Amino acid sequence: MKKIKIQKAIYLIAFIALGACNSEDQNPPPVDPGSEVAVNRWIQEVMDQVYFWLDDMRTPVAETSAPEDYFESLLFRPTDRFSAIYPDYQELINSLNGVTLESGYEFILFRESQNSDNVIAEITYIKKNSPAASAGLRRGDIIRTINGQQMTVENFRDVLEDISSTHTVNFLRFNEETEAFEDQGDVELNAVQLAEDPNFLDTIYTIDNQKIGYVVYHFFAPGPGSGSTAYDQEMDAIFAKFKAESINHLIVDFRYNGGGFVSSAVNLASLIAPGVTQNDIFSKTKYNTFLSGFDDFQNVQTPFRNKAQNLGNILSGNRVYILTSNRTASASELIINGLRPYMDVFLIGDVTTGKNVGSIPFEDEENPQNTYGILPIVTQSANSQDESDYTNGFTPNISAREVEERLRPFGDINEQLLRTAISEITGQSPSGRIQKLSRSDLGSTLDHKVRTGRMIENIKFE
Repeated sequence: MKKIKIQKAIYLIAFIALGACNSEDQNPPPVDPGSEVAVNRWIQEVMDQVYFWLDDMRTPVAETSAPEDYFESLLFRPTDRFSAIYPDYQELINSLNGVTLESGYEFILFRESQNSDNVIAEITYIKKNSPAASAGLRRGDIIRTINGQQMTVENFRDVLEDISSTHTVNFLRFNEETEAFEDQGDVELNAVQLAEDPNFLDTIYTIDNQKIGYVVYHFFAPGPGSGSTAYDQEMDAIFAKFKAESINHLIVDFRYNGGGFVSSAVNLASLIAPGVTQNDIFSKTKYNTFLSGFDDFQNVQTPFRNKAQNLGNILSGNRVYILTSNRTASASELIINGLRPYMDVFLIGDVTTGKNVGSIPFEDEENPQNTYGILPIVTQSANSQDESDYTNGFTPNISAREVEERLRPFGDINEQLLRTAISEITGQSPSGRIQKLSRSDLGSTLDHKVRTGRMIENIKFE
């Protein structure tokens, strides 16, 4: 991460500005470093410097309150929908890099029927080298029970707490021949410390003499740990292949991508935007009224990168197709917004989340007894044309919600969102009968991921 050493300057300016305060206010009595007061004072100190809505920050509750309550009391709700606090900073960082304790599957929850309070879970994807993959679970499988317990609209949140440890699921699988779901029995799934690779799938289709590159990317992370750029390098290799094969069209699947690190968003955007170099601006960043008083935080612009794998001008109509859902957020939306001045960004799917603000993870480096990490909103982003007004999300050019059909495998050209994109590219309507479903999304395991709705800026304050 880029480091900006402003702490001493901030303290000096703050001391001068607060000269009217008495010395007792400037030097509060020491407290037990393991106490909630110590944690809350650290929270206040960080927020007083970096919180984007500094001028609207609320009056805090008592210093003796639980840190979660203290942090929450400061936030400018409901405008601030995304600032968050976590009891363990290291778990926070691991989660942002895709490293979590889990069995390796994600799902969306639905009522079993419109007249039932029972809840079922349809698997959205299985992670590579995970217990769920070893057990043979697939996208589209329906989970009926967890540890023998039927989920309902009243209890499903409690039941889902069991999936972070060893558990058993009973599931159904659709039989294409009988066109019915069939019971597959029970499988036991262990929970392991799993490093998820966000580069889920890439392939090239040749349809009606059109070469279509397709990449599924689930979150933005440069690599599985500190300093690693393995995932970014994998993405570079994918685009090198697309370029070598002279694709005519590009489909980027962000339907489950809730965000992540800005550095990886810049990397991906630099592969897509036609012929951009480090002389072209990808995004602009705005900070609060306090930080904006420092030169380092004025007129902050993030350029594209020089990438040998950049596709150049090979895309027909200078267009990229991006598949979206209501869970497409933050760094994904940053790419949509950042590419628009340079090319035609054609969206297929659902309205995106609407997050144009970014966070920086903070830990208390001076107090080892304070394990908390906070992710306050620190920045607001715009593209090179100063466009930033997408808090209501980006509306797709073609609306398509995958919950309206049973889920087919990723990469299957009959899968709803991919099928819709291919039809738009080729002008050919899909063949075959598609059964429409009437069901409402009750939530997803993705909603509880630390990275969901996050745009993590690559700046470290010292």
